[in-house]
Amino acid sequence: MTDNAAVLNGEWEFDPAHTRIGFSAKHAMVATVRGAFNDVDGSFVADLDDMSKSSVRVILKAASIDTRNEQRDGHLRSGDFFDVEKWPEITFISTNVEEVEDNAYMITGDLTIRDITRQVVIPLEMLGVDTDHDGFIRAGFEGSRRINRRDFGLEWNVPLDSGGLLISERISLEFEISAIKKVDDKAA
Repeated sequence: MTDNAAVLNGEWEFDPAHTRIGFSAKHAMVATVRGAFNDVDGSFVADLDDMSKSSVRVILKAASIDTRNEQRDGHLRSGDFFDVEKWPEITFISTNVEEVEDNAYMITGDLTIRDITRQVVIPLEMLGVDTDHDGFIRAGFEGSRRINRRDFGLEWNVPLDSGGLLISERISLEFEISAIKKVDDKAA
């Protein structure tokens, strides 16, 4: 258990203005395309004295995908990929939270994209805890995880003349989380 247990124990909400849930994928086997979901809702309960009481919940609005290219974003929102009209949310609900070393956690949970749920393990490192300028206790976390997009029904692709594929099947998920501790039922 870290020395931060007393300050970390409790309920937290993600600060969407300072949180980024992003991804990167290879395009045409020569370039990396990065993007993020701009509409993020997340929270967690930390109990470093009894980790079995800890939990994490994240909901991303699939239509908020942003790769800085409207044409590509429109394609990603379509039935070829996320089909946001039919499946508007991407969710992650933890099933286990484990502190693997000081300030390092493994979050196991159910990731649902489209109508497919798979268990994934996400490593997160706590970057720090401090009181912000408004008097709220804020914690920062970062992590990444690679997944196969085909495991979640994201099948669309185009073969290249070289024998490769236009879009990589392996996608890197990127987590940059700023969370605010709930105090007296309020968070910023």
